[in-house]
Amino acid sequence: MVENKERSVSRREPFGELADFRSLWSPLFGREGRGLLDELWGRPGSGRALAPSVDITESDSAYIVSTELPGTKREDVTVELEDDVLTIRGEKRNEREEKKEKRRFVERTYGAFSRSFTLPANADPDRVTASFESGVLTVTIAKRPETKPRVVDIKS
Repeated sequence: MVENKERSVSRREPFGELADFRSLWSPLFGREGRGLLDELWGRPGSGRALAPSVDITESDSAYIVSTELPGTKREDVTVELEDDVLTIRGEKRNEREEKKEKRRFVERTYGAFSRSFTLPANADPDRVTASFESGVLTVTIAKRPETKPRVVDIKS
């Protein structure tokens, strides 16, 4: 029986603890103040660069990077590897005609995006594969075979 040990890296919200500050700031500075905080902290609809959500998991033989790219076409995404840095780039295009629709509320973001990750030392940059299915890009980076220490014979 083969046991698949998989570890997951959780998404961190570094500014989550500042929510109390935001609620204090809003009454003092009104809508403009909330907009400024949204822009600074990258809240939805703030106009900041699109940063797709990423899950990174590790198995015994590989690292798997799964990126959510709903509404993005496969041909609008590239995966690059240079100097042990994996970069996922692309563009989510807004293909609606403004003349036909009146928008009341727009929260989805469109535009170019880029996410970069430094590969661990045991990642094999020559064995990287990528697939795109149902709006999810999956990049698999194989690990280098583990090098076991060997005993060197000492000659007399």
